[in-house]
Amino acid sequence: MSGNSHDIKVLNGLVEGLIDSADGYHEAAAETAGGAYRDWFEARASERRRLAEELKAAVRERGGAPEEDRSILAKAQRAFRDVSQALLRSEVSMIDTVENGEDQLKARFERAMADDALSATTKETIRRAYGEVRQGYDQMSALKQT
Repeated sequence: MSGNSHDIKVLNGLVEGLIDSADGYHEAAAETAGGAYRDWFEARASERRRLAEELKAAVRERGGAPEEDRSILAKAQRAFRDVSQALLRSEVSMIDTVENGEDQLKARFERAMADDALSATTKETIRRAYGEVRQGYDQMSALKQT
């Protein structure tokens, strides 16, 4: 595993981010009154869970134990969001919160793709997942504009 330890660490960081994203989308769906937004948020949550499972499989292939929980930062952000949502209660603030999470996830993937210490196989795995993350990010940005 020592030869793969850096790859495993980076992949697990991305798994954590995807779990955070899936949880954020699921919570947004639960808080959203509009059916179209709810369906869209749930679809993104499912997509993020599927990507997390794909990266978990990559971690296992490299001899590691995949991350199963969301990050400490995400837990703190969710607690803050819960307080702000209770005060503001608007779809705009929910969309802003989700968009912020997507900004962080996209940046995490971009840092990973720029990591020259990763194996070519791991970089390709990350690049494929990033394509879907980027697509969701672009859709979230377009949703915010409407």
